[in-house]
Amino acid sequence: MDIALPLQHQEKNLIEACIKKERWAQKLLYEDNYSKMMGVCLRYSNNKEDALDILHEGFIKVFRNIAKYQPGTSINAWMRRIMVNTAIDFYRKSIRRRTEDLDQAYQVSADQPDAVSNCTEKDILAAIQTLSPAYRAVFNLYVIEGFSHREIADQLGITESTSRSNLVKARIKLKAILEAKYIRYGE
Repeated sequence: MDIALPLQHQEKNLIEACIKKERWAQKLLYEDNYSKMMGVCLRYSNNKEDALDILHEGFIKVFRNIAKYQPGTSINAWMRRIMVNTAIDFYRKSIRRRTEDLDQAYQVSADQPDAVSNCTEKDILAAIQTLSPAYRAVFNLYVIEGFSHREIADQLGITESTSRSNLVKARIKLKAILEAKYIRYGE
């Protein structure tokens, strides 16, 4: 005769084993929830590699904090909340990195001589067309059209800091293109 344990009893035993840091229990919890949690992480990341980083960091938090889990609530919902918070933390770290890049970009752009004054309108237009769509849109809206970063952010659905960052990066790229042309042709 087969005896089936209620699902709640199995979950309780699994949670207790995870609290005791039993590897088999951690592996089982990971494997049973991998695909659901990976789906959450993919929705919050730019690519699969970032999603995997978020997922693994999230599971580390799950295992560190499993004793705080309240039995009777959904373990999936609790884990999902941890994954979402981990994804938000990941995003905030990437924003800080972009801000640091922005500070470095301002320093780089201020130290070198101006090559644009030696180029024709045709040269500048050709260089602008080589920019990525995001850089080109921000550069045109800010430099050519005179929009503020707030207006650009609203129009493109990005943040003001992203607008600023894209503008600085576009200017650096344009400058490199035009300086290379200036050096190559001796204009």
